[in-house]
Amino acid sequence: MQWTDRIRQVKIWLVVAAVAITAVSLYVSHRLVKDLQTEERTKMEIWAEAMRVFTEADENTDLSLVEKVISGNNTIPVVVLDNEGNVLDYSNIEDTTDLSRRFLANGDSIRISPYQVLCFEESTMLRRLTQYPYWALGIATVFIVVAIFALLVSKRAEQNKVWVGLSKETAHQLGTPISSLMAWVEVLKEQYPEDEMIPEMSKDVKRLERIAERFSKIGSRPEPVETSLNEVLDRVIEYMDKRTSQKVAIKGHYPDHPVIARINASLFEWVFENLCKNAVDAMEGGSGRIDLWLLEEDDTIAIEVVDTGKGIRKKDAKNVFRPGFTTKKRGWGLGLSLAKRIVEEYHKGHIYVKESELGRGTTFRIELKAVGK
Repeated sequence: MQWTDRIRQVKIWLVVAAVAITAVSLYVSHRLVKDLQTEERTKMEIWAEAMRVFTEADENTDLSLVEKVISGNNTIPVVVLDNEGNVLDYSNIEDTTDLSRRFLANGDSIRISPYQVLCFEESTMLRRLTQYPYWALGIATVFIVVAIFALLVSKRAEQNKVWVGLSKETAHQLGTPISSLMAWVEVLKEQYPEDEMIPEMSKDVKRLERIAERFSKIGSRPEPVETSLNEVLDRVIEYMDKRTSQKVAIKGHYPDHPVIARINASLFEWVFENLCKNAVDAMEGGSGRIDLWLLEEDDTIAIEVVDTGKGIRKKDAKNVFRPGFTTKKRGWGLGLSLAKRIVEEYHKGHIYVKESELGRGTTFRIELKAVGK
């Protein structure tokens, strides 16, 4: 859990840093745009003054400098209007449709004389510069999102390879001692046919064989078959009841008829066992209750595992299915991650924490598509 919390803190700090960099970038760009807007207005004031001088010039006025100022504007769109809004002159404009209305509505203005007014808009370069930070940030955001997604996919694929390799190697390593144990049990049955403990040993060996079979199926697509979930839950309850303290009561609640789903029974028993074991651990050695509810809802079959344990903190509810996440002092934090993989990847179902309250308990819910729906 500490490792997960640390990763969460790092992510938060990275987000804060990204927001701060973005804010500074936008502020600097905004200041630059404001400075350029001020500079362009100053140029237009000089241009308006040049136009005023030009319109009031007589035979003694030197117009060389005035003409140079007027012709020097090659970027800023300008329109000269009279008091009635008629266009007297314009420059740096491609679309001349309805110039008077457009510039009076959207542009800035400077009066040249009592009879003329200069209207102007931002230059193309300034408009592009105004939009540039947002385009740059948008492209950077898309790039970062794609990069993070690619890293997550790559990391998940790598984790999946480790999962599959570890699972198959575990199944392989268990195979030899299980075969040996099965042989020894048969020998014991022949030598001590009346011993009541030997059948129990045989059941545990078969249990080990089933566990090895489950591990061998991780990474390969299991073939689901139509199975009674009532029977699956009965087997889980029987197994857990014998290996759980008498202080913990485990009960199943089913419809009167068999509820059929297309599943791999062996893997789904593993899911329910993991949920029940976590529920028992959440009771921390005290008394409690685990209820397994089998529900039919329209085209969905739902199984809810309800316990009276210590509950899950809200901030941890989204992390319980992450590999390595655990609130226990001992454990690998792989049980719920494996359960999610079995339910969602292998059976196209959904598993999640329906509700949890500290000191009151937790409800896990599994949803599967009903057969024929």
